[in-house]
Amino acid sequence: MTGTDAAAAATARADGAFADPTRPVGAGWMAGFAAAWLGIWMAQLTPVQLLLPAQIDAELHPDDWIESVVAFGVVSGIAAVFVIVAYPLTGALSDRTTSRFGRRRPWIAGGAVLFAASLVVLGLQHELWAIGLAWVAATVGFCVMTAALTATISDQVPVRQRGIVSGWMSAPQAVGIILGLVLVTMVVTGQLAGYALVAAALLVLAVPFLLRRETPLAAGERDRVTARGVIASLWISPRKYPDFGWTLLSRVLVSIGNALGTGLLLYFLMFGLGDANAEDDLIVLTLVYMVFVILASLGFGRLSDALGRRRVFVLVAAVLQGVAALLLALAPALATAMVSAGLLGLAYGCFLSVDQALATQVLPDPAARGKDLGIMNIATAVPQSIGPLLGAIAVVATGSFTLVFVLGAVFAFGGALAVARVRSVR
Repeated sequence: MTGTDAAAAATARADGAFADPTRPVGAGWMAGFAAAWLGIWMAQLTPVQLLLPAQIDAELHPDDWIESVVAFGVVSGIAAVFVIVAYPLTGALSDRTTSRFGRRRPWIAGGAVLFAASLVVLGLQHELWAIGLAWVAATVGFCVMTAALTATISDQVPVRQRGIVSGWMSAPQAVGIILGLVLVTMVVTGQLAGYALVAAALLVLAVPFLLRRETPLAAGERDRVTARGVIASLWISPRKYPDFGWTLLSRVLVSIGNALGTGLLLYFLMFGLGDANAEDDLIVLTLVYMVFVILASLGFGRLSDALGRRRVFVLVAAVLQGVAALLLALAPALATAMVSAGLLGLAYGCFLSVDQALATQVLPDPAARGKDLGIMNIATAVPQSIGPLLGAIAVVATGSFTLVFVLGAVFAFGGALAVARVRSVR
């Protein structure tokens, strides 16, 4: 490609579907966006927090509870392998989609259907291998749906609104956890009913956003689709794009720390503290966590928009998350867990919203937003899958949960150091 051709390509990428949006999104757009994420988080985190570990434990009937923790960790770890492929691949394909319904909506709808159907199938399984296979399928559906949905932030939201919009991506996570737990413990009983209910909620809550119009990608704006081209595009050089690399590393480290602190929480209550009311106390802890996540994600997201700053918010949030994990390591008790839940909610809520806004500002190529944000999403989703596996290894090695929380703090502090290296975004 000549210098003239390269300049023309760069200009084309700055116009049309690839132009940075300038028109603010309205309340209706935000409401549909938040509703879709509420359904997603209910369908993803209710199984992770309760349905899946309880299902595995019920099928294994282990003599030693550590066997159940390890099995849950292995299932989660296998799912993480598929996340690594599904996220960037879906993002890259959606970048090149020329459907009359838009680039992202077909993938959002298809991912939602796959996700929901897999959860229903999961509820019918009674063999460990089948449980693992169904959870992998559900995880792929989650990746397909969220890769496309996340890309709509860069496609349609101006930079000055990305903090608050990312807050509406983050706050529903907390609401989704507690609402999902309440539904599957108080509204319905039974494994299949629980999975089916959150699957139905996922589909219903996705509809409002799917009904909103999206500008299609013109055929002339699409890069030529080849397997080699798609695969080659998945590599982003951290040397060439250092701020993308540091943001990605920070997200990986902080997300692993969060997963270590929350992924084995039911087991920690049941076996670490010997809590006879573990499921009820899990809901209380989640409620505390939820309140602070909502306040932090919306409040700090809006504040970061107003100040035009992202990096300092992400750094402080990572440090605060590390402090919350250390508290549980040093003084494991239900009262400490309540305090840590509040601190972790405050930290992770701020991190989720502001870090997402930060991520949209370090993307290398406007024509590959879906793929690049898909890679960023790996840094959130994979830790949620491998965190329980790392935690299980720590429990097996020590026979307690102390090392789990120490590692959670180390990863969080490492994430703070990584984001401090970002230079192009204040």
